[in-house]
Amino acid sequence: MGMSVDMHTPNLFHFPRPISRNAVVPCHAMSSQTSFPTVNTVSISFSQLKLKDKNSDLLLKIEEGFGPNGLGILSVTDVPGYSSLRRNLLHLAPRLANLPKEVKEDLEDPHSRYNFGWSHGKEKLESGKPDILKGSFYANPILDTPTTEASLLERYPSYCGSNIWPKSALPELEVAFKALGKLIFDVGLMLAYHCDQYGVSKGMKMRKDEGLESILCHSRCHKGRLLYYFPAQQGIPDGNPLSSWCGWHTDHGSLTGLTCAMFMKDGVEITCPDSAAGLYICSRNDQIVKVVYGKDDIAYQIGETTEILSGGYLCATPHCVQAPKGEESSGVERSTFALFMQPDWDEKLNFPEDVHIHKELIPSNAALTFGEYSEMLLDKYYHQKQT
Repeated sequence: MGMSVDMHTPNLFHFPRPISRNAVVPCHAMSSQTSFPTVNTVSISFSQLKLKDKNSDLLLKIEEGFGPNGLGILSVTDVPGYSSLRRNLLHLAPRLANLPKEVKEDLEDPHSRYNFGWSHGKEKLESGKPDILKGSFYANPILDTPTTEASLLERYPSYCGSNIWPKSALPELEVAFKALGKLIFDVGLMLAYHCDQYGVSKGMKMRKDEGLESILCHSRCHKGRLLYYFPAQQGIPDGNPLSSWCGWHTDHGSLTGLTCAMFMKDGVEITCPDSAAGLYICSRNDQIVKVVYGKDDIAYQIGETTEILSGGYLCATPHCVQAPKGEESSGVERSTFALFMQPDWDEKLNFPEDVHIHKELIPSNAALTFGEYSEMLLDKYYHQKQT
C-alpha cells in the first residue's frame, strides 16, 4: 500500500490556505527547484514545558509553531535522558534490517496491512512503484496488546493488533523501542496540555475530557515507526525528486514525535554528506522550506485530526524527506524514529460545523469515532490507489 494507513494521508488534496501575494506556484510544482530556504523550528525547553502554568511566552511559541501562520512543527530541547535513548534505538535499525530474510518474514503482519512488525517494499512511492529504499518496524510502545476483542481486531487490525518483537534474534529492540517511544509520548502529552491552553486562550470551548491531552492520554492507538533507509550502492543521482526518501503527505493523527535522523557509513556514524537532504515542509502560503532542528531535540508535528478538532487554531502541513544526492551518498544509511500519537479507535470526534479538511467526507457537525474517520480516509485515498 501507499503510506502506512494509520499514519499518513497522501497529499492528494489541498485544504484551504490564506492566499499570499508571493504564492503563485503550488508546492508540487515548486519541487523541481534546486534550493529552498532553511529555517530552524520554533523551540521550547523541557524545563519550560513541564511547568503547568499559563505562560504567555509559551503560548506564543505554540502559536508560532502550530498556529495558522506556523509550519505545523516545533521542537523540545534538553529532554533528560533523550540523547542516549535515541542513540540506543537508532543504532539497532541497521541490525534489524540486516537480519536473515526468514527472520524478517516472521516479523511481518499482512493482516494489519503491515502496520505491526517489519515492512519492506509494501508501501508505494508517488510514482506508484514499490518503495524498496527503506524498511520499517512498527509497534505500539505503550501497549503490547491493545485489545483481545475479536470484532475490533477484525475491524481495526492496524490499530488493535499485537506487537511482534524479534525476541530471540534482536531482544534489545523491544527495550530500546519502548523506552524511546514512552519518553517521546510523555513529552508529547506535556506539549498537548499547552496546546489545550493555547486553544482556550483563543476562545475554544472544551470540556475537560475533550482536550488533546485527555484524548491522547486515554488512547490505545499510538504507534511507533523505526525507519531504516538502505545505502545506495552507486549514490543517488542529482536529478532525484525532492520527495525521494518520503513522499509528500500530511499526518492524519493528532501529534507526531520525530527524532533527528542518524547517518552511518561502514558502521560509523557520520554527518549527512548533503546539506540539502532532510525534511521539507509546504507552508500555509504554499512555499517550500527546509526545516532543521538539533540532534538532541524532539520535533513534534501537528496532524490533521488536531487541526479539524481545534477549528484550525492548530495546523497540519504537508511534508516530505529528500535523500542525500551525489557520489558522496554512496554507502550512506539513515535511521530515524517517529511516534504517531493519535486518538483511540473508539474516541468520538465531534467535528465542527466548518470542516476545512476532507470536506467531501465529513458532514457538518458530524460525530465519528477516530476508527470510522480513518476508515473513510482509507476507503477514499487508499483503496482507490490499489485498483
